[in-house]
Amino acid sequence: MRRGGRRAEWAAVAAITLGAAALRLLYIGKVSPDPFYDAAVRSMALSWHNFFLGAFEPSGSVSIDKPPIDLWLQVASVKLLGFNSTTLKLPEAFAGIASVPLLFAAVRRMWSATAGLAAAAALAVLPVEVITSRSDTMDAVMMLTLVLALLALVRAAETGRRTWLLAGAAALGLAFNVKLLESLVALPGLAVFLYLGLPGTRAHRLSRMALAAVLYVAVALSWLTATLLVPAHDRPYAIGSSNGSAWNAAFVFNGTDRLGGKSPEPQPGAYKPGHRYPVATQADRDRIPIVPPSATRLLSRIGPLSGQRLGMEVLLALLLGIPALLWGARGGRGWDANTDPAAREARARMRRASAAGVGLWMLTGIVLFSHMARLHPRYVEGFTPAVAAMLGIGVAWALAPSSERRRANVRLAVLTGSLLVAVLYGERLLYGTPGIWWLSLLCALGAITLAALARAPGAPSPAAPASTPGAPSAATPAPRAPRRDSLARAGAVTLTLVSILAIPLRADVTAIETHITFAGYVGAMPSEQQRLVSSYVRAHQRGARYELAAASATAIGSLIVQDAGPVLVLTTYAGRVFTPIDRLRRLTAQGQVRYAFLNSVCGRRATHANPACSAPVKWVREHASDVSREAGLSRTGLLYRLPGVAP
Repeated sequence: MRRGGRRAEWAAVAAITLGAAALRLLYIGKVSPDPFYDAAVRSMALSWHNFFLGAFEPSGSVSIDKPPIDLWLQVASVKLLGFNSTTLKLPEAFAGIASVPLLFAAVRRMWSATAGLAAAAALAVLPVEVITSRSDTMDAVMMLTLVLALLALVRAAETGRRTWLLAGAAALGLAFNVKLLESLVALPGLAVFLYLGLPGTRAHRLSRMALAAVLYVAVALSWLTATLLVPAHDRPYAIGSSNGSAWNAAFVFNGTDRLGGKSPEPQPGAYKPGHRYPVATQADRDRIPIVPPSATRLLSRIGPLSGQRLGMEVLLALLLGIPALLWGARGGRGWDANTDPAAREARARMRRASAAGVGLWMLTGIVLFSHMARLHPRYVEGFTPAVAAMLGIGVAWALAPSSERRRANVRLAVLTGSLLVAVLYGERLLYGTPGIWWLSLLCALGAITLAALARAPGAPSPAAPASTPGAPSAATPAPRAPRRDSLARAGAVTLTLVSILAIPLRADVTAIETHITFAGYVGAMPSEQQRLVSSYVRAHQRGARYELAAASATAIGSLIVQDAGPVLVLTTYAGRVFTPIDRLRRLTAQGQVRYAFLNSVCGRRATHANPACSAPVKWVREHASDVSREAGLSRTGLLYRLPGVAP
């Protein structure tokens, strides 16, 4: 490629990346933080023991339910820039930004520069990814590692070098350490890509893939294995596990329980088919639960995982991407006949591998997230790179030059049908904002018109008579207008992307304006209640080791964020007792804990999953003194002075 063309490509990538940065960083400090993970960041910053093991509270008695790899980045951020809402989210935001040019680089090598640019633009504005990158969770970092793995494996297929193959395997292992089983959504597709894309015989490819698999497993299980080297008495109890083991939390609580829909966490109300949900504002729609599992769940009109945020791009990726993967990956038809045969074969192999690998990655994500019983919107980061890549490949294929009229007509028909379906679907998603719909429609019509006008530059038509020396110039076909056709095609690509991405971009702007987050609120206390509890117990500590005892590990996160004080955890998830009554009595007698915060009620129907119904919490209510009113709280039954403690 000419140097000027390459410069134009990277200038376009830079512009798309700057746009992605604006969407992810604008007003990020106003997005609500996640008290659960922020408490862990606060605690991990206090000691190397807490840092390595992902301690949830400062004394390191319990840990979060996942490997702390992502939180290490957050600890580094707050150590360098100070602890605040913005610095906590910067690693996630920068991960989302960095994924855009990296996806371009991968898709460009897989397919073409046009496909890479379209994929980068699709990922840059994909609302579910933008909101996740602005949220205080680790999913965006996990997605970045998947894109890194894809790029490394593409280079391995291109060059055949083992170094790139092992780098890709290590990146996939790192993705597992960041978000566990969510990263496995990419694994089948990337394995198929490797099998079809690596050069050499079948035996040679399988042997190299086996080596990569060994490295992947070693990296994926490295942190979990390292925790076993820590003495049992120094090892925090993994929140969410049934036995305190980080392995149990990883593969049961965050594995089989998630797939099966089991959860001790409070969940929003179930979606009610036929119920008239509010549509006036985006904030209203975010209070709607995700629709139940079904084949069309990802195309739903309402809810936090609505069509504006994901389904629009998924639909277009299917409509444009499937024909591209089926026809565009065939051999080397239509390519320059003067190209070196070995290069043509390598190119054909890369496209076949890309078609199968990206297609399977996309299909795995659609099937899993359409039928997963317990789904949070941020989980779909496991396949957002495949959605963007497939959409980019589809756009590039539909608008690629072709010297065969029949093939050009098929592409134009696919483009026309896809854009019109998208415009009609988009009209259902806009909730009274017709301006965006008209923009999408006009751009679609403009893209179709320019695509029809564009002609393939190149050699004379095969039907033209061969010219002979001395023959009149009329015997030579009229010269093409390659520059005009190239400009028309570039305009068609631009208008196609605007038509497709106008509605998702509108959803981005709304999410930024309303400070939407996909993070959870586990451990969030009302601000006034938190201030009063903190002021009272800190004024009456008298040298106690623990700031207070908490009914549940997940009930006190925002207080840990504020005070960074050790908390005595009475129960973990599902009301599992962590501090037995005998130990609570002993610590109270020794003056190591003086107060208890109980923010839940057992009720008439006692259940083992409710922390308020656990033995230590019941003991506190029966034997301790309620000082809620004394602390200035609006209701009783929240703050208790433990028995034997002087006022």
